[in-house]
Amino acid sequence: MVVSGMKVRDVDPASPLYGQIQPGYSIVAINGRPVLDSLDYQFRTVDKRVRIRFADKKGSEREFEFDNLYPGALGLRFDDDRIKVCNCNCIFCFVRQQPKGMRRTLYVRDEDYRLSFTHGNYITLSNVTDREMARIIEQRLSPLYISVHATDDRLRRRMLRKAKLAPILPRLRHLADNGIRLHTQVVVCPGINDGEQLEKTIDDLALLYPGVSTLAVVPVGLTKYRDRLPRLSPHSAEEAVGIIRLVESRQRELLSRLGSRFVWAADEFYIVAGRRFPNRSSYEEMAQFENGVGMVREFLTVFNRWRASLKRIKSKKRVLLVTGRSAYPFLSRFVVPFLRQTCGLRISLLVVENRFWGDTITVSGLLTGRDVLRGVKSRRAGFDKLVLPPNCLNGDALFLDDMPLSEFEANVGKPVAVGSYNLAQTIREVFQ
Repeated sequence: MVVSGMKVRDVDPASPLYGQIQPGYSIVAINGRPVLDSLDYQFRTVDKRVRIRFADKKGSEREFEFDNLYPGALGLRFDDDRIKVCNCNCIFCFVRQQPKGMRRTLYVRDEDYRLSFTHGNYITLSNVTDREMARIIEQRLSPLYISVHATDDRLRRRMLRKAKLAPILPRLRHLADNGIRLHTQVVVCPGINDGEQLEKTIDDLALLYPGVSTLAVVPVGLTKYRDRLPRLSPHSAEEAVGIIRLVESRQRELLSRLGSRFVWAADEFYIVAGRRFPNRSSYEEMAQFENGVGMVREFLTVFNRWRASLKRIKSKKRVLLVTGRSAYPFLSRFVVPFLRQTCGLRISLLVVENRFWGDTITVSGLLTGRDVLRGVKSRRAGFDKLVLPPNCLNGDALFLDDMPLSEFEANVGKPVAVGSYNLAQTIREVFQ
């Protein structure tokens, strides 16, 4: 007999079900309703009274009843839910711009509304069914993060290369009208969805405010692995200036009309354009921070708060700070001169060129261990400690090319530290 339902992976010894429920058992229903996944389980166990029906591997069922459970009280962990994958073929898809031979997770084109809710992943809504839309509303899976790219449906279908893609505005309106807060983004491809199309997209989405709460305008990321993919070009400085002017013009109008600037240009546009970053307050709640909007300004703001404490450091240690090309301008202008001239610290920058992805990829989060190691070994000046950017390693201390941090440090032959987004705090720690 095949038992359907969500399978239990293990049971915490402190659980009231320990010894009664075994790994491999399945949850058949909670309060008479099937359980779709871990998120559904959490939603259904918040009722005042909860009846959970389990089935063992042979199909024999047992039911348990609980009152006033708090989150995690049952100590159950489940087999990982299968991630919903994207069924589009976007002209700018970064996953399709990767070489073969990397770890499998880097090739997963996730398009899962659950991950959008729990992790802030952007989705297109292209594979969300009407039943799933109803579930999102019923369970208040809010906020969600939506990749719009264009509100003109013909253009959007062309960019996502999906001819039968449902119109986006009615779906956004339906979610917003039912209390789901939405953060949106547009990946701008020069000559395709910029200019008048970008203006239209901003205006259309602003009409759905406050349900659609924010919009990030971000540049397309292009690697050297684009064989048999549509021809796209990175933004020039002039194009970046044009994006900034359009966005800031809309911000002034929307702030007056809505009480919010609503739309923001990603930091990378300001870097490419060589323009000054907006002040901290102009980013409001920093809702698009993880999308690269306001990160530089927040970085500089936090650094400035800690500046006075850095003057008390006394050290002759030589520190080498690794960065990507995009961060170099503001680090070299605002940070390193202060540390050298005012604090007397011996710190240098190592700008690593991204040979793996290509020179159009300039962010530190996409640096591989081999590229960083190559940069370190090509440097003639000595150092006592190397500091890596905080975003170039995953949770397992692996670079994108699967080089372990331990192997990297062994090859460097000097102590290696992984920095934090609070650079001033990192400086205090590495100069101790």
